[in-house]
Amino acid sequence: MPLNRREALKRTSLAGLAMVSLPALGIFNPLQGMRQRKIPSSGEALPVVGLGTWQTFDVANTPSALEPLTAVLRILRENGGKVIDSSPMYGRSEAVVGTLTQATGYAGDYFYATKVWTSGRDAGIRQMQTSLQRMQRTSMHLMQIHNLVDWKTHVKTLRDWKEQGKLQYWGITHYLDSAHGALEEIIRTENPDFAQFNYSLRSRHAEKSLFDTCRKHGTAVLINQPYESGSLFGAVRNKALPEWAADFDIHSWGQYFLKFILSNEAVTCVIPGTSKPHHMADNVRAGYGKLPEAAMRDTMVKAIL
Repeated sequence: MPLNRREALKRTSLAGLAMVSLPALGIFNPLQGMRQRKIPSSGEALPVVGLGTWQTFDVANTPSALEPLTAVLRILRENGGKVIDSSPMYGRSEAVVGTLTQATGYAGDYFYATKVWTSGRDAGIRQMQTSLQRMQRTSMHLMQIHNLVDWKTHVKTLRDWKEQGKLQYWGITHYLDSAHGALEEIIRTENPDFAQFNYSLRSRHAEKSLFDTCRKHGTAVLINQPYESGSLFGAVRNKALPEWAADFDIHSWGQYFLKFILSNEAVTCVIPGTSKPHHMADNVRAGYGKLPEAAMRDTMVKAIL
């Protein structure tokens, strides 16, 4: 069976993290602040670790389901993160994000990203309007075309909405290597503000040319699938972190995987999904401290093979 995240944490120096009270999971180093990178099309800086909501925020409207998610959002914010990525494809996730961010009293501190995931102009407009209502927003920071569904139609709408101030940025997404060529073509011809795609320590297809295309055309990059749906933790079953990991302020396998991604300077923000406060506390720490140099990247890969 694959090693799950809780088991992996227990085998690192963060072993006791899950036993700490929630307030203790908050601020890591507020004086230092989380690392940030600029969105090329505007120069706005974004914190490098955010939050995905696929499956994790699709929960019932009950205190037992919502309380840990409230803690996840609080830990993200208190540690300098702000990007929350969702989609109408994700069930109740958009509505849960909207409800909980409003309830925190800090709704204005987050960067909201969601997607359009349907065919047809009018259907797309209706869906995006519903997303705004669910997330309790009058405008969206980032609207993305989910998995390139009917992208030629939605590009026109997204450009119109950006001009009208209904959204700040627009982008495109996918999660498969086989779609990288299509992403590149759209980046070259349409110049989206953002591209979101899969990338991880063992899934490096984007290094062939997609990252270079994003750099050349000034496209910000969001990374999904950073843990390969959790399978990376299975790859390190019974393995201790390399001693040199501490030289890069890496204290868990989760941070190891995220810092490998962030060591690629073309990455603007990585968005691991979680519903667990102790996982969020672990994830945000990857946004602090040293990053591995380019020369260490192959060493990081070899260490888990």
